[in-house]
Amino acid sequence: MSHAFVEVQKAAKRFPGASKEAEPLTVFENISFQLKKGEFVCIIGHSGCGKSTIMNALAGLDQFSEGSMVMENKEISGPGLERGVVFQNYSLLPWLTALENVRFGVRARWKGWSDREVTDHSMKYLEMVGLKEVVDRKPSQLSGGMRQRVSIARAFATKPKLLLLDEPFGALDALTRGVIQDELIKIWSKDQQTVFMITHDVDEAILLADRIFLMTNGPQARIAEAVEIDLPRPRQRASIVKHPHFYKIRNYLVDFLVNRSSELRTQEFDGQGLRYPTPVNPVQLEDAEATTDSPPASPATEPQENLVKFTPKEVRHG
Repeated sequence: MSHAFVEVQKAAKRFPGASKEAEPLTVFENISFQLKKGEFVCIIGHSGCGKSTIMNALAGLDQFSEGSMVMENKEISGPGLERGVVFQNYSLLPWLTALENVRFGVRARWKGWSDREVTDHSMKYLEMVGLKEVVDRKPSQLSGGMRQRVSIARAFATKPKLLLLDEPFGALDALTRGVIQDELIKIWSKDQQTVFMITHDVDEAILLADRIFLMTNGPQARIAEAVEIDLPRPRQRASIVKHPHFYKIRNYLVDFLVNRSSELRTQEFDGQGLRYPTPVNPVQLEDAEATTDSPPASPATEPQENLVKFTPKEVRHG
């Protein structure tokens, strides 16, 4: 029995071909990963590699063509209140005020609460995202950034065990994006929910994540690596760029997206059974010489990841 909080094993998504004779379109395959409880994981990759499909499957809004997904050793087979979702397009009920939108989610989560308990709890999260003064406005009376804050407040207020974020800041300007990132970090630091977030923004992923999954290009995409982000928390955008590891990590991620995401797509899988993302320690990326070592899995332990060991000529510690 796995002790992972969330585990996806050998997942694939295929669509029928354009004709009866045509081969099915494989968006991704052999997707296997684990999420630890309280972990913040970002996944990045080019459009078309299947990131949103993976997230929608975890939310119970879609299904894999092959493979399995479990949360706390229970199969994910549909939507549930233990999982919350924040989409890029806000997804607010337009006829309800900001407070009523959050109350709607809280009421669904705790049906036995009084109106006062529901309102107090909802107000607490709206205040955390800086919307105390506009709780009586409807979405049409709010800016894009404010609407997204309402969505985030509603998602966190229901206290889901797993929070799924699908490029929640993609449509926002840079200044608003930075403000809401700070709000997100503040709430997550307080509640320590497990977060799985899709983003195209490398800097955003470094700021927020404990680990970053790197997906190869589609079709037949896969998660190739999991980069550990060792920058200390709490993190602030103005200070993390001064950390000696920041540009090592950033350059590694950019190189993957620009070069290796396409190259790795054409490589065949080397192992039998489960294949988890190769873990990468960014402290040792600079001047590193990579070697591979795949120890056999013990029947009494968890399936082992294919490890990449870096033998640095010189490692500079921050």
